[in-house]
Amino acid sequence: MISFIGAGPGAADLLTLRAVDRLGKADVVVWASSLVTPVVLDHCRPGVEVHDSAGMTLDEITAVFASHPGAAIARLHSGDPSVYGAISEQLAWCVEHERAFEIVPGVSSLAATAAAAGRELTTPGVAQSVVLTRLAHRTAASVPDRESVAAFARLGPTMALFLSAARPDALQSELSQVGSAYTPDTPALIAHRVSWPDERLVRTTVGRLADDLRALGATTTVLVLVGDALGTGGPPCASHVYAPHYAHAFRRATPRPAPGPTASAAPERGGGSSDPDAGRSRGDEGG
Repeated sequence: MISFIGAGPGAADLLTLRAVDRLGKADVVVWASSLVTPVVLDHCRPGVEVHDSAGMTLDEITAVFASHPGAAIARLHSGDPSVYGAISEQLAWCVEHERAFEIVPGVSSLAATAAAAGRELTTPGVAQSVVLTRLAHRTAASVPDRESVAAFARLGPTMALFLSAARPDALQSELSQVGSAYTPDTPALIAHRVSWPDERLVRTTVGRLADDLRALGATTTVLVLVGDALGTGGPPCASHVYAPHYAHAFRRATPRPAPGPTASAAPERGGGSSDPDAGRSRGDEGG
């Protein structure tokens, strides 16, 4: 079995229990030393065969797989392997060579950054979508035109920008194109090596983003978040899921107080009815 394991954003205690189990049982480990803390390898048993993929090509990695047909192999990727994990071609190799594999999810740097910043990325009344993307450059062929940073900026969601810190001016320019929903004052957050001991968080704005990225002096293991949900104020409205007048599959609505003599007595739409089925959302507990 080849286990493609998300090693999390950096901190060794942010691995899942399943990841720790697979590392403890592995005969062979292939890991990216440039992105994964070596402390993670402490979960491996003594004598495990270790390969550093930082300087390896795909063919060299799959050659390790091929040379250990009956081994338990742990392939360690940073963050969560489903996001910029470069596992698709490795999975294709497994399918072609009839090798059993599994994917063990990991804590994404996006989740770790939001936690470190103390922010919810989907704030009611502000942003209900999160876009994970990257600035096209040397690997521009991997980024469809319809998925450019400028195209997403026109929608104004919370945007998480991976692999983009090396081109600060281009990044700020893409976020500020004509038609962008972001303004120079739109909040932004720069996270470097989040959850590592030397973690750095820089709160900034779209208008100051390029200057602050340059001042940070780092171009790798940097995640940039942009959007109004990163602001320091409270949400303009509360989530419906815990509102007493909002019914859903697990809770009946509590009627709102009767309107006063000067207020309109017209019935309110939505979940304000005393009817337990009024406003009920099927399977939706989101805000």
